[in-house]
Amino acid sequence: MGDCAVLLVRWLMIAASLVVAAWLVPGIEVTDTNGWVAVLVTAAVLALINTFVRPILQLLSCGCIILTLGLFLLVINAATFAMAAYISENWLDVGFHVDGFWPAFFGALIVSVVSFLLSTLAPVDIDR
Repeated sequence: MGDCAVLLVRWLMIAASLVVAAWLVPGIEVTDTNGWVAVLVTAAVLALINTFVRPILQLLSCGCIILTLGLFLLVINAATFAMAAYISENWLDVGFHVDGFWPAFFGALIVSVVSFLLSTLAPVDIDR
C-alpha cells in the first residue's frame, strides 16, 4: 500500500474514532449540517496537532510525566483534543464542539482506544 493510501486509511480511522467519541461523550457534539465534513476536518487537524504540537508538549512537561508515572500524558491528550476542536470550530468554521476539559479528556481517551482497536483490526503498514 502506498504512502497516500496509508495516510488516507489512518485519517479515516481517526475520523471514525471522533464519531464514536461524539456519540458516547455528552459534551462532544457535531453541530455542522454536514457532519462528515466537520469530522474529517477535525480529524485532519487532530492528526497535524499530534504530529507537530504533541511532541513539544511532551518535551516541555517531561518532569510532570515522570512524576505522575505517565498519567500526565492523558492530560496532554485531552489538551490536544480540545485544541483540535477549538481550531476546527473557531478558525475553520466547522461544527465540532467540545464543551470543556472532562469531555475532552474522555473524548481523547475514546479516540485513543478506538483508533488502537481499528489499527489492530485493519493493520496499515507501508510496504517497503
